[in-house]
Amino acid sequence: MPMLNIHHLTTYSFRKNVSLSPHRLMLRPREGRELRLLRHEISISPEAELTWSNDVFGNAIASATFQTPSDSLVVDSMATVDLTASAWPVFDIAASAINYPFLYSDNDWTDLGALTVQQYEDVEQRLATWARGFVAGRPTDTLSLLKDISLGIASSIAYQSREEEGTQSPLTTLDRGWGSCRDFVVLFVEAVRSLGFGARIVSGYLFNPDSSLTGSMDSGSTHAWAEVFVPGAGWITFDPTNRSVGGANLIPVAVTRGIAQAVPISGSFVGGTDAFLSMNVAVEVKVADRAAAARL
Repeated sequence: MPMLNIHHLTTYSFRKNVSLSPHRLMLRPREGRELRLLRHEISISPEAELTWSNDVFGNAIASATFQTPSDSLVVDSMATVDLTASAWPVFDIAASAINYPFLYSDNDWTDLGALTVQQYEDVEQRLATWARGFVAGRPTDTLSLLKDISLGIASSIAYQSREEEGTQSPLTTLDRGWGSCRDFVVLFVEAVRSLGFGARIVSGYLFNPDSSLTGSMDSGSTHAWAEVFVPGAGWITFDPTNRSVGGANLIPVAVTRGIAQAVPISGSFVGGTDAFLSMNVAVEVKVADRAAAARL
């Protein structure tokens, strides 16, 4: 994969000056074995003081504090990354986990903790029953099972972009038969958790140079996908929106237990009830100039 430039511009507009509360920013790409962060800068208007920390998942969090009222808020994030994830990954799954069902080690089970617990009510076990429908036999190949669930979502649920905030419950997505990428990933994560897997949600960016991938009409966009922990292989990436396995074309920013914890920008303001006018988000992910990147 090439080096990539990521430009994420968010603009809030107000009818008149408002007082901005501290805002929480999750915009810094998350470094790992398959991604190296070469540069990251955040510009904010009006001027803000930035302080950095890490949340419980190890995500980089910036807190922006404002001193002056304003009729707009502009958060401009620029990053350059070196993404080396393979388009055709091979996973070295431990012999004990090649077939499902399997047992996590005591240590893994303890550390996975809440990542194995369903976050949405399923009193009638409808989602669990739906997920068990993908279990071809006992035992069955673990990786094939996870791929089948991801493919089953993409095959039975129509993709539909939604601008409004919030995420559908897994049962709502199944009943409606449509959803956005965040609805797809919540359905996938909850389904595999119902089968006893440890899974987490990942938010970040989709690199879509030829506009062939679902979830972006341009060269890139924000996106959500999942990771499932399988002994030996570790965290395996699944993007049910695009029926893909592995991290090619995916730039992670945050890993979380629930989708609500992965909001890129959150905060509030003090002003009139009609003060808010609009929010606009523009994301561009393009190939970086290697010569320029080498000077960073």
